[in-house]
Amino acid sequence: EVQLVESGGGSVQPGGSLRLSCTASGISFDDRVIAWFRQVPGKEREGVACLSTNDLSTEYADSVKGRFTISRGGPRNTVYLQMNNLEPEDTATYYCAAAGSYGLGWTSAGTYDTWGQGTQVTVSS
Repeated sequence: EVQLVESGGGSVQPGGSLRLSCTASGISFDDRVIAWFRQVPGKEREGVACLSTNDLSTEYADSVKGRFTISRGGPRNTVYLQMNNLEPEDTATYYCAAAGSYGLGWTSAGTYDTWGQGTQVTVSS
């Protein structure tokens, strides 16, 4: 069975940090585009960051540049999202997604054929 499992979400105060993990089973992360999206109720899913495991190139949404870092872990089927200097606006459910190519573009949810179940991130004082 193909699965992506996110972990590492939680509640933090503004300015705090969290590291999200995305671990795959049933598929390889080699030669794939792995992305993190987030969604709040009533809004569309938003692309946050992506990584090409082929050349380790990355892309970020403007709202998280300089604060979030996407990287591939020591375990080859794990991708991380390090989130620093968190803001209340970062509160959302965060999803990991995998695709074979950039397809419709990295920020388009339709590019990705495999999704995790999501992990909640809450930033509040």
